[in-house]
Amino acid sequence: MSTTKVTLRQREYPSGKISLYLDFYPALLNPRTREYSRREYLGIYLMKSPRTAADRKANAVKLKQAQAIRAEREIAIINEQYGFLDKSKGKLDAVEYFYSILNEHDKKWRIVYEHFNYYTKGKCRFEDLDIVCCNGFRDYLSTASRLKSDHLKLSQNSAAGYWSCFRAFLAIAYKEGYIQENLNENLDKLETKETKREYLTSEELQMLYESHCDYPVLKAASLFSCLTGLRLSDILQLQWSHIQDYQQGGKCIRIKTEKTDTEALIPISDQALRLCGEPGEGKIFKGLDRNLVNSRLKPWVKSAGIDKYITFHCFRHTYATLMLAGGADIYTVSKMLTHKNVSTTQIYADLVSEKKKEASEIVKFIEK
Repeated sequence: MSTTKVTLRQREYPSGKISLYLDFYPALLNPRTREYSRREYLGIYLMKSPRTAADRKANAVKLKQAQAIRAEREIAIINEQYGFLDKSKGKLDAVEYFYSILNEHDKKWRIVYEHFNYYTKGKCRFEDLDIVCCNGFRDYLSTASRLKSDHLKLSQNSAAGYWSCFRAFLAIAYKEGYIQENLNENLDKLETKETKREYLTSEELQMLYESHCDYPVLKAASLFSCLTGLRLSDILQLQWSHIQDYQQGGKCIRIKTEKTDTEALIPISDQALRLCGEPGEGKIFKGLDRNLVNSRLKPWVKSAGIDKYITFHCFRHTYATLMLAGGADIYTVSKMLTHKNVSTTQIYADLVSEKKKEASEIVKFIEK
């Protein structure tokens, strides 16, 4: 076991800035370069004479960050892990690396990459990824426009989701040794905003079923989503080969969901199966694409006499809400929706509870 002592020290520059660095004693041998290292400058600077409370707080935060890194280095040395001595990975292009791992993740990562590429103007080394840079990207997401619409800002929930994705990227970079400190320990999350989950009542679902739609594939896919809870992204990629015999009888869908990249086995009803049409090969809902959904869904819903703001994703909300209202077990519904945590499904259970409260006021007598 190493007896090297790690001490946090300060060095004052003529400019008045104070640089924080680690002092290793005795010096450490870099296993790759075979050179000894005595100091590691952290790229963290203190103000020499902070005048305001905000300045003093900033100094305290930076000092805490440096102390955390010192503790990490001490543990790494005890475990004989000297990767932090190799600074060569820090010179590599973080933007390029981000792009190289996109195929391993869902489409949201590509959107985050595009925003990060824009924010950094395409140039950012791993050693440039510090708290200041990351918080700057967080602030950017909070006010950024959508990639395909300059006049529309990112919603608060979209920004929060992208920030969470970026932090996942930082976790990978840290694990792979491209950055030397766990930045996520000192980064705050972006809060999400509670949104109303619109859905169709059973009566409105019947109205939609009975209404005419000029695009039969849109109607079939929409009703199919209401009966299965599948996302549009999964319905677009649904193939006849995904429809298989279910062990307990009937049919099921075996698919890897695009959003969560997880294998799912979802039993489907005979009614849902009939919406797929005659069995064949390739895609089930041929001719369905996002442009058709975006341009023709709302006019069809309105023509059905439904006065609500309904998107395709609302059909997933419809499935979850009606299942729970009908008495289905929340854990079963959670599995059917391919939620990773039942707490996500609880949102729909709360919605059902609100409707029960409303229903309790319907039947009453007039007091005299």
